Amino acid sequence: MATTATNHASEPVTSVAERRRVLAATIVGTTVEWYDFFIYAFMASLVFGELFFKPMGAALGEAGPVLISVASIGLSFLFRPLGAFLAGHFGDRFGRKPVLITTLIMMGGATALIGVLPTGDFAAFSAVLLLLLRVLQGISTGGEWGGAALMAVETAPMGQRNRAGAWPQMGVPFGMLMATGMLTVLQSVFTHEQFLDFGWRIAFLFSIVLIIVGYVVRRAVEESPVFKQIAEAKKEQTAPVAVLFRRFPLIVLFAALVFAGDNAVGYMLVGGTVSKYASAPLPPDGNGMVGMEPSTVSLLLNIAAISWAIFTYLGAYIADKTSAKTVFIIGYILMVPASIALFPLVTMGADNPIYFVLGTCLLGVPLGFCYGPLSAWYAEVFPASVRFSGVSITYAIGAIVGGAFAPLIVTALFEANEGRWYGPAIYLSVMSLVGLVGSIALRSRHNIPLGADMEASGVWDEWKPGDPIPAGVKHDH
Repeated sequence: MATTATNHASEPVTSVAERRRVLAATIVGTTVEWYDFFIYAFMASLVFGELFFKPMGAALGEAGPVLISVASIGLSFLFRPLGAFLAGHFGDRFGRKPVLITTLIMMGGATALIGVLPTGDFAAFSAVLLLLLRVLQGISTGGEWGGAALMAVETAPMGQRNRAGAWPQMGVPFGMLMATGMLTVLQSVFTHEQFLDFGWRIAFLFSIVLIIVGYVVRRAVEESPVFKQIAEAKKEQTAPVAVLFRRFPLIVLFAALVFAGDNAVGYMLVGGTVSKYASAPLPPDGNGMVGMEPSTVSLLLNIAAISWAIFTYLGAYIADKTSAKTVFIIGYILMVPASIALFPLVTMGADNPIYFVLGTCLLGVPLGFCYGPLSAWYAEVFPASVRFSGVSITYAIGAIVGGAFAPLIVTALFEANEGRWYGPAIYLSVMSLVGLVGSIALRSRHNIPLGADMEASGVWDEWKPGDPIPAGVKHDH
């Protein structure tokens, strides 16, 4: 049996073996990419202020280096749209697979180079190089997600899209799990001085091993069958980004809001904010930071990552039975109380770590519900010829609105309120409501045929769940 057969169907038949290779390639690749991304975020919150940004932040007072270091986390988000534009353009014209391989290598190379930057007398010079490498990480991440999501969703049979799309989504909590696991080991093995001296570098150099594994796995998969169909029909857009914004501006806006809320709240876990809050010394007045051991915090965050991964897949499973829109609305309704409870429960973790686990794992429930079905929902709202551009650019815009400076905003709110959690709780609740508004506004396209012949049928824009499939447009059941 051939691996792929188009038969002029909207969703070309892909063998079970190839689907498994695709899912393995997407989750391995995104796990590697997000490990690289998150290890930077954790180190920026914990040590980069002292190692690289002291000269820059001295004029801002004692908290200056930390604030600049945390702000550098958000720098990459500003360049995600560039990566999304480039990946969308080339992905819609030349295919998903080459973009995925390129972004993987770019991310791994930038991460490994961070691990060899000199400190000490060269800190100021290295800080500039560090920011440039963070920009490369942002460009890579902007292009990575859309390709991985589409490879998974476009090879999935009808009724399994959300679950297939959840595999690259689970790369985020798994990448977090790897990053927190690495931190747990390094902080347990080395003293604080050793960790500052050389221990932190190991986490970045380890990316070399991961990138080799990811490259081998991704090279083994075939191109997306939907893109093959587009190429055979000569339907590639010569300027997909321009077409996207001319035809679908409101869809881009609403879909970006759908992701913005989840991204902002999620960065409390993956952006180092909870790590910094929980492990900083508790001040004499009893307000503010928690004072837990850093290695304990990293270990407990592993449990939160597992919770997030479980509910990412569960949310996708429920979405296949109902719709992504339904699951997102439920998730955002749950996210408001979970966001309000997060920092009070983490604070109580100083006396009993079970409260820390409770607060972070409860947050994993709505985070998973508002992330697992995202790949499929995004793929369904854009037609095949501009899908890579639409998915990638929308995701990048949502990341800027949501997570780009969420860690910095929350850190600044803590500083302004002497470590009290009220300000951050209000901010996270507002962002959750932003995501809820986007989820209500964005139309459901549950189980719409994804191929080029559905777009060519002339009913793409008007089609809604329950409508008949046009003649000549077939499903892959």
